[in-house]
Amino acid sequence: MSIGFIGLGNLGRAITTRLSQMGEEVIVYNRTKSKVLDLGFEIVETPKDLLQKCDVVFLCLFDSTAVDNILNMENGLLCEELKGKTIIDLSTNHYEDVLDFHKIIKEYEAFYLESPVFGSVAPALKGEVTITCSGIKETFENVKPLLEKFGKEIFHLEIEGQATKMKLINNLCLGSFMATLAECTSLAEGCEIPKSKALEILGVGGGQSLVLKAKTQKLIDEDFSAHFSNDAINKDLHCLQDLAYSMKRPLYTAAVPKELFSKMKMMGKGDEDFSSIYQLFKG
Repeated sequence: MSIGFIGLGNLGRAITTRLSQMGEEVIVYNRTKSKVLDLGFEIVETPKDLLQKCDVVFLCLFDSTAVDNILNMENGLLCEELKGKTIIDLSTNHYEDVLDFHKIIKEYEAFYLESPVFGSVAPALKGEVTITCSGIKETFENVKPLLEKFGKEIFHLEIEGQATKMKLINNLCLGSFMATLAECTSLAEGCEIPKSKALEILGVGGGQSLVLKAKTQKLIDEDFSAHFSNDAINKDLHCLQDLAYSMKRPLYTAAVPKELFSKMKMMGKGDEDFSSIYQLFKG
């Protein structure tokens, strides 16, 4: 049966492309229909229409507000047709909002699996992203073969909300690494060390990381077309600070990166790839 997919941004496009390449028939809904005409998928007019054609619907949206809209909009997913269907939510939600999504979808006698994705466009196209899921184990096992078509490392944390919290924690590493690597690159240039050579050395030295491997060429070329945007990392670090506050814990290393990415947003660069934080240090 066809797979439904809602949210064709950078990551959503990559995942649907991968699913299609792996032999899955994908039907999509996107708020702006004109933006997905080039993908060649069947496009429906409303989220509700997907439920009439698909037993499984993926969501890959920017935040909890967008997910809530897809659920509750006119002809949204919260309808009689949802009964018995499975929603796989790849979005990075707020850790509190995602609990509401579990609850309300259960009330419609359907199944919800929170499944935030670690990784962006390039690994998604290769089937190499990491996915952490929370929800009923049976639901997870039923859809795991689908997740394996674009995910390499897949984890199940049964308690609702834990997958989202883990994604936010992971993105503390991501944002902190990116900010440090950007500043190191700029500092090396200030010492008249060629940027490409400095990145090569960092790549086998203290900067060795998945982040540097993914962003080296972007830093060299200063090509900041978005794979994972400043807006997205800023949103995730903000949610992480909310989480720490709710736990009455300090969060030391997230504070500076979060404000640096806030500065990028203020400069009108929210839509750029988060590696563009390099521009703050370049001078």
